[in-house]
Order: sequence, then structure tokens, then C-alpha cells
Amino acid sequence: MTVLRTCTGLAVAALIALLGACSGGSGGGSPPPPPPPAITKAEAFQFLNQTTFGATEVEAQRVISLGYAAWIDDQIARTPSRQLPFLQSLPAPMVGDFELQADRVDIWFRNVVNGDDQLRQRVAFALSQIMVVSQNSALVNQPFGLASYYDLLAERAFGNYRDLMEAVTLHPAMGVYLSMLGNEKPNAALNIRPDENYARELMQLFTIGLVELNDDGSVKVDGSNQPIATYDQSIIEGFAHVYTGWTYAGAPGFRQARPTRANQVIPMQSYPGFHDTGSKKLLGGTVLPANQTAEQDLDAALDNIFNHPNVGPFVARQLIQRLVTSNPSPAYVQRIARVFNNNGSGTRGDLKAVVRALLLDAEARNPGATSARGKLKEPVIRLTQLWRAYDGKSQSGKYPLIFAGAAFGEGPLQSPSVFNFYSPAYSPPGELRDQGLVAPEMQIATEYLNANITNYMLDQMLNRNSAATGLGADDIVVDISAEMNIAGDSGALADSVAQKLLGRGLEAPLRAAIVQMLDNFAPTDTVLRAADAIYLVATSPAFAYQD
Repeated sequence: MTVLRTCTGLAVAALIALLGACSGGSGGGSPPPPPPPAITKAEAFQFLNQTTFGATEVEAQRVISLGYAAWIDDQIARTPSRQLPFLQSLPAPMVGDFELQADRVDIWFRNVVNGDDQLRQRVAFALSQIMVVSQNSALVNQPFGLASYYDLLAERAFGNYRDLMEAVTLHPAMGVYLSMLGNEKPNAALNIRPDENYARELMQLFTIGLVELNDDGSVKVDGSNQPIATYDQSIIEGFAHVYTGWTYAGAPGFRQARPTRANQVIPMQSYPGFHDTGSKKLLGGTVLPANQTAEQDLDAALDNIFNHPNVGPFVARQLIQRLVTSNPSPAYVQRIARVFNNNGSGTRGDLKAVVRALLLDAEARNPGATSARGKLKEPVIRLTQLWRAYDGKSQSGKYPLIFAGAAFGEGPLQSPSVFNFYSPAYSPPGELRDQGLVAPEMQIATEYLNANITNYMLDQMLNRNSAATGLGADDIVVDISAEMNIAGDSGALADSVAQKLLGRGLEAPLRAAIVQMLDNFAPTDTVLRAADAIYLVATSPAFAYQD
């Protein structure tokens, strides 16, 4: 025997222990590591509430079957659900294009409730709250431009951040919203100075923020322990001069450009006679040379911002906040920022690698190990999760919620300003602020909006369920038939709803309160019992909280 000849003089017991090391045969080597523990339903729900517009039991089984990484890869490969083709297929409105904003919101809800590219849509929604444009502006008459802009975010959700920056910069919707479109070179005789709006917000809100950051998102300070500003007024002016000479494509001249359905959905065009060709001061002491074209200046300026060391931690923290937790640890931010800086193959800004890393990170998959975990669910995501769990849909297929921004405090591209519906740094007074924690979504958790959401949920469950009659073709109806079948047993009903909406059982005090409430209704009143059980869970803190 080869092993015995090679390992002569060893005791039999030692031979057995050393067989793998000594033999070099096909059966040698260390035993394979044990398989990872099976994903539980509660863990699958937690993951899906970070990656979709609402966990469902069916999708939870897919996560359990595929595993987290394979599920992410499958989602990344899916074709984006788009809005613009839908709008372009509609008949012309009777009065004006502003009427189509309702259809734009409708197709957004159709995509996020029913689309199979859930992760892409969730990341696009996060990006839409970083690189903000809104119909609450001159864009109210440009629903095609807004639909095209959102499609851009969805299509590039897993692309490169530098490419996204350029696409966003040249999109007419952004050009209108932050007044880069029609921005002219200086002319003292006509008192024309380049508009500084986009120059400021691209840096402050989309890429680097106001102060220098370490990789972990902490603020750099100078010798006097004061934060170090990322830019000053001279740099804003330098970038403002870069962004001159751009407007709608295909016009006979710069000042003759007007929005059309065609040119509001394609990149802006440069008009050389209106671009400032002087030198321009940028970040880090960089000065663009004079006599460059608008395209050359823009390319160099975006590279200058993109390569600033703040971009990684700035983008990483905001994506983590939008998807996973309001208060990521510095180590979590640093890990994701480093993936942004280098995806492992030397590429900077790879959003696919960033999203994958932040969702698979130990702090996302094992939040119990951190002192501050989770986040408040955004109002529209609470609504879409309810619809996804209970097959919420109308006979017409429509989701007529043009009022979403006003009723829920947020809606698709319906922000009140470029600063989004809420600030990523918002900290409500009280216990959270005292601990130095933030809760961005609580900025819109006002008494008025909370009452609106609760009332909407009540109306949805009691008046627009599958047992209701006399409903219109556009009424969104939820299917409560399964709950009606067990409605006579208050405990079983509460447990069933919890599994469908939470992926786990209710905590004892909440379960007892719901059972007590349901017991006020006759066991034969199955519709009211079923509808009320779902309403009580859907408006509970357990459902509002994303762990």
C-alpha cells in the first residue's frame, strides 16, 4: 500500500489521522465545509423587504431555494420594466400632456407591484431619491421626460456610477429641473451669468456632499477640529461655466429650442456659440484649459467629481439607508465604499458590485449583531407590500394614485424639492436624536400623513376587498378569500395574516390585542373579521418597521 510505504514507522492511529495529508490520493484533503444554514422564511422576508417592493410568500420560497446571491444575480439579469413605451402608446390627452402624469404614476405602480425586476425597480427608486427630479416643477407638462428619466435610472441601476452621472446630467428632465438646460456663457453686456444650480446640487446631493469624508463616512477635520469643506464658491462657479451651451437637441438654434415629446426623452445637445471656452477651476486644484468644446469640458468635469474620494462613502451610505438600515456602522459604510472604489477587478463605480455587496454584507444579513438596526418602511412600500401580498389589482389593470405624493408624503418623482421627501440626516427629537441616530423616513411620519395612510388602509381593507360589491373597474381590490376561510378562528386568522405580511409570528402582546379585537365580531362575520385582521397587522408597528 503506497500510504503505508510512504508513512512507515507511524502508529496505525496516526496513519489514519494523517491519511489525507500523506496520501495525495483522490480521497485526500480536508473535508468540505458544511453547507450554509438553510434560509428561514423570516430571513427571506427580511431580505425581500430590502430588495423588493414587498416580500411575498411565493418570492420567499424562491429566495430559500436559490440563496441570496443567486437570487440577486437572477434579478440583475432581468429586463427592466419601462414607463416611456406605455406613455407613448396612449392616445393624446384632451387638454395637455400634464394629464398624462396620472398615467405615469399608474405605470410606476404597475411595474413595482407586478414587475419581475423587483431589485432593479427598488434600486431605481433609491436612485430617484438621490438624483432628484420632480413633476412639482416646470416638468408638470413633461410626463414623457419624467418617464424617460425614471427608465434611465432603472436601466442603469447596475451600471457604472460615472456613466449614470453623465446620463443624468444630459437628460432634459434634469436640465429643466436644475436649470442647466439653456444655461449660457457669461455676457456682461446682457447681465448674463452661468446658472449655478446644477453645479451646486450635483456635488452637494448627488456625489460628494458638503464636507470631506473618510472611507467609513466619518467627517474629516482640520487642525482646529473643524470639518473640511469639499468646495467653495469659486469651484461652484467653475462648474457652472462647464455646464453652458446645452439645451434640447435638434433645434435650429440655442434660443429657439422648445420641448417636444421627442426631444424631452433624448440627451441634450451642445450649441458651441453658447458654451464658455475660458479656463475653469474644479475640485482638488484642477483647472480646465481654455478653448475646449462643451463635450470636452463636461467629460473632464464629471471625471473630476467622480474620482473625488468622497463619492464612494457618500453613495454607499445613501444606498444602504434606502435599502437596508438608517444607521449603518462606519465599518459597513467603509466595506461598501471600498467596493465602489474597486469592484475587485480595478473598476471604480460598479453599481452592480456595490448593490450585491451591501445586500450580502454581514450587517445586512445579520442585523441583530448591531446596536441600531433596520429602518422605518417608506409609506408607498408599505402600500405596495400589502398589494403584493394580497394580489391588489383593479379590473382595468390601473393603479390610479396620482395623489400619492400628497396622501402618503411621497410618490414616484413627486418630491417637493431637490432635497427629496426627507433628509438622509434627519433625526427626530427624543430618544433617537439623544443617541446620535437618524430616522430619515420619520420626517414625513407626521400626524396628518400617518392618519392619511391609516385611513387609506382601512378603506382598502373594508371597502375594496374581494367580497365587496358594486366596485368600479379602476378600484384596486385585495383578495381576502383565504382569510375568510379561517375567519371563525381569531388566533388562526391573526397567525395566517402575520405569516403573509411579516413572514413570522406576531409578538404576544400584539397577537393578544388583535385576537381580542377580532373576538368582538361574530364568528360568522367572515368578511369583517378577515378584512379587520389584515388591516390591524398592516397598520401595526411590526409591519411599519423593516428589520
